[in-house]
Amino acid sequence: MPEVFFNGPAGRIEGKFAESTNPKAPIALVLHPHPKFGGTMNNKVVYNVYKTLFEHDFTVLRINFRGVGRSLGEYDDGIGEMTDAATALDWLQINYPMSKLNMIAGFSFGAWIAMQLIMRRPEITNFLAISPPVNKYDFSFLSPCPIPGLIIQGDKDSVVSEDSVSELANRLSKQKNIDVNYRVIAGADHFFRDKIELLNEEIRDYLKLAFLHQIGKTTVKNDLTDKLSHSSPKKVFLD
Repeated sequence: MPEVFFNGPAGRIEGKFAESTNPKAPIALVLHPHPKFGGTMNNKVVYNVYKTLFEHDFTVLRINFRGVGRSLGEYDDGIGEMTDAATALDWLQINYPMSKLNMIAGFSFGAWIAMQLIMRRPEITNFLAISPPVNKYDFSFLSPCPIPGLIIQGDKDSVVSEDSVSELANRLSKQKNIDVNYRVIAGADHFFRDKIELLNEEIRDYLKLAFLHQIGKTTVKNDLTDKLSHSSPKKVFLD
């Protein structure tokens, strides 16, 4: 799968992306869990979100936050990480200007960063938040949440309590003209061990409901594995 490098506020940002053959395809940015607890763009949940979005004809980018992998810089308590994500979104928009739909997705810490970014970037049209750490970070900035999206949570999560996420989802779903979908996966822990396929199914179901009328019939790429494994590395540097 192609690699991409571009200049961020703290130096080089490393990413991987999968490109739709449709130049007007939706674009999506996927953000990883907490860097201080082993979070990287190669996290299993992050990879599966990335793969599922690509299967549904998105052009998708996942990145390593500053100080992770080959991204330069140091952890910045979420402030710098949000600017990293904003820079990655800029890269997607510059390279795929024909896209009219912009999704941001995040897992755990990445969901917190993603939800902050939607308050600052009005061009983002949809969000996907997996196990948002509501009991660890302040989500009160979502007042109101400006765009529709999907929240997924496991009911056996010992890191982020399902009750706290349910409370957030209920609050957001009461907003007028904004459709926030909440899905709970029974038996799933924070990392969705042994429940990854159920996670993928929930995302697929949401994408069909939310995007089918906007991007036409979804075409799942049967040659996904071949395309991801045989694409040549691509390094891009932006000033």
